[in-house]
Amino acid sequence: MPVLLLALAACAKHGDVAADAGGGAAAAVASPEGAFLAYEHDVQVQLEAAQIAPRIQQIAQACQSAKFGDCAVLQVDQRSGERPSGEVKVRIAPKGVEPLIALAGEGGTLQSRNTRAEDLAQQVADTTLTKARLEKEHARLLSYQDRKDLKVEDLMAITTRLSEIEAGVEQANKETAQQRHRIDTQLVTLHFDTTSGQRSRSEIGEALSESGGILSTSVAFLIRAAAALLPVAVLALIAAWGVRAWWRRRRRNA
Repeated sequence: MPVLLLALAACAKHGDVAADAGGGAAAAVASPEGAFLAYEHDVQVQLEAAQIAPRIQQIAQACQSAKFGDCAVLQVDQRSGERPSGEVKVRIAPKGVEPLIALAGEGGTLQSRNTRAEDLAQQVADTTLTKARLEKEHARLLSYQDRKDLKVEDLMAITTRLSEIEAGVEQANKETAQQRHRIDTQLVTLHFDTTSGQRSRSEIGEALSESGGILSTSVAFLIRAAAALLPVAVLALIAAWGVRAWWRRRRRNA
């Protein structure tokens, strides 16, 4: 797994590395020096139904308390019922990824795990180039402002352009911070579901509970069909009786 991830860093484009969680936790990965890789992890965890809700809360609390390093909870989704399930999405420092996944799977089964990285090198380069170009233009316009022979309309045009450049530089700084945050932290999405045995029992229970409704619907359909066909049946009997009477009279006359 580490060899695959190092190869991914050298590729310098979008990459996918799938790891079988049943073989044990992989070593923590981070963007290598000089690379701009934003890692994301998707993990499927199977737990007993009664463990899912407490485990989701445990993961959220561990993240909020920075138990495994800097961490932010982005989403918590919990579903109850016959087949409880849930999802927790966090952004965490690279060193906390493996401990957090281990906590999620404690007492259960890591059904699957997928690790992928998006290469942000081009985005970082474009933002850096844009910021440098704007700062250079800003410095040049500032030097023009000091000229004593500058006309009023030119001064106003320079002032307006300086405001636009400063807004552009601020936006570039925000994009740089966002890109750096994606590189320095990793997105982890934990999906929780019940075990296969519980799902089977749940499906049987759902089928039994739905059987009454299905039977009622079938009986109701038959009653409606009978009510709809009754007038037709009456008319058919009357017509048959009339044809039979006519046929008897004809035979007698013959």
